[in-house]
Amino acid sequence: MEKLEREVMQVSKEIAVKFIETQRLSPNNFEEIFPSIYRVVMETALKGRERLDKFEDEYEGAAE
Repeated sequence: MEKLEREVMQVSKEIAVKFIETQRLSPNNFEEIFPSIYRVVMETALKGRERLDKFEDEYEGAAE
C-alpha cells in the first residue's frame, strides 16, 4: 500500500498546485482543503483497484 499512498500523495499535490495556479485554492486555506483532495484521490484509486481486481477475476474465470 505504501506505493499507492506515495502515488496518491503525488497526484494530490499536483492537483493542489493546479488549483493554486488557477486561483481556485489559496496557500492560506491549503491546510484546510488538501485533506479533502487527498481523500477523493485515494477513494478513486481504491475504487479503480477494486474494478481492476474484479475484471481480472472475471477474465481468469472465463479463461478456464
